Amino acid sequence: MSIQDKLAQLTQVWGLEQMVGMGMPHPKDMASLGVGSMLYVSSMSDKNAYQKIAVENTKCGIPMLYGTDVVHGYRTAFPLPLGMACSWDPEILEQAQHVAAKEARADGITWTFYPNADIARDARWGRVGETMGEDPYLASRLIAAEIKGFQGNNLSNEESIAACLKHFVGYGACVGGRDYEQVNLSESELRNTYYPSFSAGIQQGAESVMTAYMDLNSEPLTASRYQLKEVLRGEMGFDRLIVTDAGTIGNLVVQGNAKDGVDAAERAMSATVNMDMGSYQYFQNLPKLLELGKVSMGQLDEAVRPILMTKFKLGLFENPYSEPGKSEKLAEDPASHALARKAAQNSIVLLKNKDSILPLDEQTSGKVAVIGYLADSQIDCGAATVVGVPAYAVTPLQGLKERLGVDRVLYAPGPFAERTIPNFVSEFIADFGLEKRKLQSWAEQTDSINEAVKTAEQADVILTFLGESAEMSGEASSRSDLSLPGRQQELLEKLTDTGKPVILVLIGGRPLAVTWAQEHVNAILMAWQPGREGGHAIADILFGDVNPSAHLAMTFPRSAGQCPQYYATTLTHQPASQQKQPFSRYWNELSSPLYPFGYGMSYSTFGYGNLLLSKNKISCGENLTVSVEVTNTSNRDGSEVVQLYLHQRWGSDTRPIRELKGFKKVFILAGETKIITFCIGPKEMSYYSTTKQSYVQDATIFDVWVGGDSMAELKGEFEVIA
Repeated sequence: MSIQDKLAQLTQVWGLEQMVGMGMPHPKDMASLGVGSMLYVSSMSDKNAYQKIAVENTKCGIPMLYGTDVVHGYRTAFPLPLGMACSWDPEILEQAQHVAAKEARADGITWTFYPNADIARDARWGRVGETMGEDPYLASRLIAAEIKGFQGNNLSNEESIAACLKHFVGYGACVGGRDYEQVNLSESELRNTYYPSFSAGIQQGAESVMTAYMDLNSEPLTASRYQLKEVLRGEMGFDRLIVTDAGTIGNLVVQGNAKDGVDAAERAMSATVNMDMGSYQYFQNLPKLLELGKVSMGQLDEAVRPILMTKFKLGLFENPYSEPGKSEKLAEDPASHALARKAAQNSIVLLKNKDSILPLDEQTSGKVAVIGYLADSQIDCGAATVVGVPAYAVTPLQGLKERLGVDRVLYAPGPFAERTIPNFVSEFIADFGLEKRKLQSWAEQTDSINEAVKTAEQADVILTFLGESAEMSGEASSRSDLSLPGRQQELLEKLTDTGKPVILVLIGGRPLAVTWAQEHVNAILMAWQPGREGGHAIADILFGDVNPSAHLAMTFPRSAGQCPQYYATTLTHQPASQQKQPFSRYWNELSSPLYPFGYGMSYSTFGYGNLLLSKNKISCGENLTVSVEVTNTSNRDGSEVVQLYLHQRWGSDTRPIRELKGFKKVFILAGETKIITFCIGPKEMSYYSTTKQSYVQDATIFDVWVGGDSMAELKGEFEVIA
């Protein structure tokens, strides 16, 4: 390979012809240079055509990687990742990502920029919905399952694609929840909270890692030798492909880190970044760096090697092309649709159920008013999975009409809720034909509210679908206010004034501060963006075909002013007062969340008892077993997520008041008691100590709780001796 050939392999280019008019080179021209990868090429004919140029019309004939964001499905849309995380079921996530990988690979995609291993503790941040939530233990278990689903046991298998852990590291801790904003994290926070999910993905065999956009402790991640070379490569043992996020090598100049593009390319190369996503800085500037001796041929070869290895593992040298129409046929598979429905059923969280109003009786519930535009929008239910790839979703309105018949379902869309400030993505997304809503004037919104109330008054029960449209969450979509957007709160209050039972179904991509609703409506379901079968799954739960079993993977705050809010805080100032309820550090708000991490209701009820520890005292390095009896105290079979939390009373550093260290989702028959066991070992009891600047296991006493959420009350203790 010539130097030019190697530089081309380090380059990932935009494959969207729409971007040619924005100053980007045409994909055909870049393919003829033998570039390493293209992203966002939608058309199968284009993929095969560009690949043919790379394979048959260049000297080396090296096939390209085709990459895109396969996040919650490809053609078959699954629930938003944060919703999937609420299943607390690694097996479902693995199965869903296997379906996504199979459909994507059949469409020529060999590389997904997912899973998102960021820890999300601030609901204002727009990308919380892409994550596995706030807890490193839960996220680690689920991220590993997703990697297994994408990659399988053999990347050359036609049902596998290369996964990419992103965004290394700390991206979810942006200041103020503002996307791309700087991040300031201590070594303790990084090692105890933000590294573990990446480490778990690497141990599972993740083929690539993406660097984050932002500065971490005043250092851009793409130029960080410490984070990438010492921690990721050195400590975590990652020897595969590191790719930047879009344009981040060029952004080193904008961020005030690099003097110019030459300096930026040198910094990224020194940090062991392999592939430049879309900024062309390697391709343009590495020749000069090689000439000056600031980058060696050895460095260049080391940068190229993982890219070629990924292509060999994927079998692209033997089979670089894809069969037209195959992906579309796979999307018609009833088994995939059934899995999407099961995933949605397991992701919908029951947050309130006053007087057990749910499940509704299909025979006696009478006429049902379905209120809210989110009840009849495929895009807002999560049908937009991949840019340029059409997907389908059963809307809640459609699911309810299929269930009850058209005559029993009354519908009014109510007021639309729009972004008040458009972001830079808006025009770009519009080019792909996603549905657009007509902006409503204040008078039109008032009319739509009145019409919705009038419709609701004709029904026996009101199902109102409120929350966020899809464009309100995602990249560059942070929010300073977590209440229902637009005039939806006004609509909700007028619906409750009718005196009819009101069941609120929340649609959206982040936790919402529905404090008023918690006090005034009869029931609340958090359905997230539920995917292809969301409408069916919601009806299944509303009418009792399915007993809800999801538990929150992220805390719901009472207001945006509480953010960032998460359960695993330390006992700091006046800890004794924290044992009294209610307590608060605010003069106008409780400190406690609206719904805690791990919370979720069921149509069944569960009791916990007889907590037993195999030992009351162990030595450092030893294990112990914790067992608990869980009884289904209702007359309905159901599933419960049994959660184990630890707290270290004293040690080298202060430790969080509780940390999740085990969970099991178990199905329990009505009246049945099951004994659930957990093993606690050195891994669960160790942490990174700032004081000792190393990972330690202290001699101390641990409190252990087991229950159905992070506020579990059943408690034991054990001692660890040196």
